[in-house]
Amino acid sequence: MKLYRVYITFIFIVLFAGIFACSNEGSEIIPEITVSLENLTVSNVENTKTFYVESNVDWSIETSETWCRVSPTSGSAGYFPIVISLDENPLFEERITSLLISGGEIEKSVSIQQEKAYALSVESNEINISEEGGEININLSLSESFEVSVNCDWITKKSLKSLQDSTEVYVVEANTTYIPREGEITYVLNDITEVVTVTQEGINPSIPQDISGVESNAETLAAKMKVGWNIGNSLEVPGGETGWGNPIVSKTLIDAVKDAGFNSIRIPCAWDSYIVTEENYEVSEAWFERVKEVVDYCIDNDMYAILNIHWDGGWLENNPTYEKQDEVNREQYSLWIQIATYFRDYDEHLLFAGTNEVHVDYGIPSTENIEVQQSFNQTFVDAVRATGGKNTYRNLIIQTYNTDIDFGLEYHKMPEDVIDDRLMLEVHYYSPWEFCGKTDDGYNTQWGAGYTDVTSYGQEDYLSDKFSKVKEKYVDNGIPVILGEYGAILRTTLTGDAYTKHVESRNYYLKTVTAKAIENGLVPFIWDNGATGNNGFGLFNRSTGAQVHSGSITAIIEGAN
Repeated sequence: MKLYRVYITFIFIVLFAGIFACSNEGSEIIPEITVSLENLTVSNVENTKTFYVESNVDWSIETSETWCRVSPTSGSAGYFPIVISLDENPLFEERITSLLISGGEIEKSVSIQQEKAYALSVESNEINISEEGGEININLSLSESFEVSVNCDWITKKSLKSLQDSTEVYVVEANTTYIPREGEITYVLNDITEVVTVTQEGINPSIPQDISGVESNAETLAAKMKVGWNIGNSLEVPGGETGWGNPIVSKTLIDAVKDAGFNSIRIPCAWDSYIVTEENYEVSEAWFERVKEVVDYCIDNDMYAILNIHWDGGWLENNPTYEKQDEVNREQYSLWIQIATYFRDYDEHLLFAGTNEVHVDYGIPSTENIEVQQSFNQTFVDAVRATGGKNTYRNLIIQTYNTDIDFGLEYHKMPEDVIDDRLMLEVHYYSPWEFCGKTDDGYNTQWGAGYTDVTSYGQEDYLSDKFSKVKEKYVDNGIPVILGEYGAILRTTLTGDAYTKHVESRNYYLKTVTAKAIENGLVPFIWDNGATGNNGFGLFNRSTGAQVHSGSITAIIEGAN
């Protein structure tokens, strides 16, 4: 019985194994290939892209273009990243290829489309043309249409001769000013930008040299300029002469200043806010006419007049940096070409001063600050001399850094000039500031020997030391010095004896500084901002010319004499 059961079990196992074997022999693997993308669009630049192949059989990839390569090109069953390497497309048309992925009887394809190349270049990015203007040609290499813009109205497009390897023709109008100008033509094609800068000369400002009426050299002329006064907070106000509270400057005012004993006037002046054409910094003719009126008030009174570029919004004064140097010097040159040309026929009673208190801050200047500030001085001299005529010999005034005496002694270098002995130096003096100008906590109300509410520095010995050093370094070496500004505010909120002592010491200060300046060869110009009330520097009523603080005026004139 047991034997029978063993036999039956054996037969069953054999039959089952046979059936299973037959079943395996008839079963085949169905190939499957999955690709992570079907279409790929790429830019024209050289790059790589990745996609994925998943397969249960061996597979391979074929590509027909050498500019499109894959890695790996084959593999077994599994999941694989495939890297496509694409060369840059140098053609001005798109190109297409496909990848064929096959395994078993399965085929998959990936279509690849590469964008066309774009080309835009100009033969030259800089074009110079004379003041007469005319046609200019710009030769381009490009692949298709582009966008073009011109940033000024004196350059207009005339024609485009052809599309590829084209030449564009532009018409440049004549420049009827003395000031060179720049325009830009900008081409854009996709992400490619080309800029062509067109520089046009101005009319040559130079006329033959003329020494008549400007015979005095700097030392001779400085000796004639006894004592001066500033028309402060008037013509230097950006955008409007009356913007800081003073009335327009009148002949009555200038006559009163002359009658008070002053024979020289310093005219702080703004120019930047009166520009009417930005690309060449052209100044309004109406503003020139107004400045001329004030200059003539002085000249007609047989007074000497100094015309400068003052704070003027800070475009020059606050930017002695490498970053701003070229931009500021372009405007500095352009403005002084115009100023010098407009006033070219005036005799030696008119002097030009190139800047004012150029500084970044009130600390010790860096080498950069000094170099850039002195480049502004050189540009000023070069521009004035370029106009010829009497300006060949006109006496010019150069400023130290921040018109500071110590910085002038330590760092200053005079610019080069084509004519000898026609340059003067300018410094300012408001020491001690606690007495002269400070209005918040810590100010002092008195100055000088015999007074009590004084600073620990900046007294008579300090003043004498500063001015004597200026004399030794500059005046004694043939460079006259203009004390372009000095003064002390009037503190009218004081009362009683405190006010009396303040006025006395203030007048003593004005007299002493004036006298010490002249003693050391400096020509003093008192600062007057027109404000005659508390914390003001004003001496005259700007409307009537009447002396508001006659004691201070007397002190200055006595110091000068």
